[in-house]
Amino acid sequence: MNIAILSGKGGTGKTFVAVNLATVAGKSVYIDCDVEEPNGRLFFKPVDNKQSLVTTLIPEFDNTKCTGCRKCVDFCRFNALALIKNKPMVFKEVCHSCGGCSLVCPDNAITEIEKPVGFVEYGYSENVYVVTGCLNLGEPSGIPIIKEALNHASKNNNLTIIDCPPGSACSVMESVESADYCILVVEPTAFGLHNFKMVYELVVLLNKPFGIIINKADEKYDAVEEFCNTNNIPILCRIPYSQKIALLSSKGEIASLHDIETAKLFQNLLSSINKEVLK
Repeated sequence: MNIAILSGKGGTGKTFVAVNLATVAGKSVYIDCDVEEPNGRLFFKPVDNKQSLVTTLIPEFDNTKCTGCRKCVDFCRFNALALIKNKPMVFKEVCHSCGGCSLVCPDNAITEIEKPVGFVEYGYSENVYVVTGCLNLGEPSGIPIIKEALNHASKNNNLTIIDCPPGSACSVMESVESADYCILVVEPTAFGLHNFKMVYELVVLLNKPFGIIINKADEKYDAVEEFCNTNNIPILCRIPYSQKIALLSSKGEIASLHDIETAKLFQNLLSSINKEVLK
């Protein structure tokens, strides 16, 4: 089973939930798709790490063949190509590597070359197989990294936890595509509810079964509860703020390994999810 952990904004505790859920599951796979700032590995501290380079294809022009017909420029929906003084120019930052320009070129003047955009790192932390996607600085899209990272999802009955990027953009949609169930982590504040609604609309659009976790739930925030009741959204659990958990997290420790109550909470959460999926 693939479980995706989402949040409408950063800082809600998405990675905290993902890391602890993977830990209490025993033999599991943890995939960090928050490729711009992955931090799950700081808690797992995996060993025997390996890396695989991730590349995309970028057009390269042969000026001896190019006649300046502009067919490639007119074809590109992303304005990644321009013709300047009858010479083609590629804006790599906005190229989506679709390969269409090489297909429409009547003179076979375009080939494609590999451009590194990041890497995927993978290793083990006890019984958890830890996969981390890392996007190179300055790259506009992490989707190629996310696709490669998700190739490491469990091919057997082991649980796979997908730690998604925050928000509801294309990278989140890519991360959620293979999920059997989604957990939405929300803060009980006006700002938290606003951003939660966006990611809620995303999972509804994708027709994914889901439930929510209210994190830092020291006091009841009626607006979140009312929204969930109105839309029949199951609240899987409420996690109150804990100074002990905060201290463990600040030291890069996995709370469920050091705190019995946290371990029980996530074990019960996993049981609740299994019941939801089997409905």
